[in-house]
Amino acid sequence: MTFRNSLIWVALALAIAVPMIAAAQSPLLQWRDPIYIIAGFSGVLALALLLVQPLMILEALPGALGRRVHVWTGVGLVLAVVVHVAGLWITSPPDVVDVLLFRSPTPFAVWGVVAMWAVFIAALLAAVRKRIGLRIWRLAHSVAVTVIITGTVVHAWLIEGAMEVFTKGALCLMVLGVGAYVLRQRRAWRMFR
Repeated sequence: MTFRNSLIWVALALAIAVPMIAAAQSPLLQWRDPIYIIAGFSGVLALALLLVQPLMILEALPGALGRRVHVWTGVGLVLAVVVHVAGLWITSPPDVVDVLLFRSPTPFAVWGVVAMWAVFIAALLAAVRKRIGLRIWRLAHSVAVTVIITGTVVHAWLIEGAMEVFTKGALCLMVLGVGAYVLRQRRAWRMFR
């Protein structure tokens, strides 16, 4: 591994660790139940995984290893979303029902539930990739990924919770930037032309 590659991995680790550490020090966590805290940090982890996930497509790791890490990061993303929603369900079932039925008065809820369904759709598309053909799969997966990134970033930004505003903003901007860059590099949208 070259010095440049080492610096990239250190920068990625810091981009993920700093917002997590800042959130862990939030005074808003003092009176929360452990399940609620786990649910919240699962959401933060999901946001962080959206930074890692596309980098594997650009072969941040060599060939097959990068693709395997991309798949396992996707599995981790699905699990983080499930833990996030399940933990919130345990702490407040009526609120989660309102969110899932789009009855919640909080704008961040709509963005979160749309991103959640897009995560599940992207995972399903990955599971049936060989059956639907590469062209259709690439377009559908790219649409799902665009919804995931946009929905998650807006969801995270609108929540005034444990995440510290500057580190959250930086992480959100990095997720948007990396996602847009990878979609452009992969020419995911060329089928619309």
